Amino acid sequence: MKKALYSCLAILLVTGSIAACSNKDMGTVGGAALGGVAGNVITGGSTAGTVVGAVGGGLVGRAVTN
Repeated sequence: MKKALYSCLAILLVTGSIAACSNKDMGTVGGAALGGVAGNVITGGSTAGTVVGAVGGGLVGRAVTN
């Protein structure tokens, strides 16, 4: 039960802070999220693959956002 409560609290905190972001910041966050998921899937759940994917995705997301 506590895990679900903490997860909901984290989601509310993140969505509240994202509302105040600029377009570049949103591109970075979106790219990092997609890159992290892609890295996780490609490497079969490897932590290093997830981190590398998130960093790469964040960099690409920031670069392509106007």
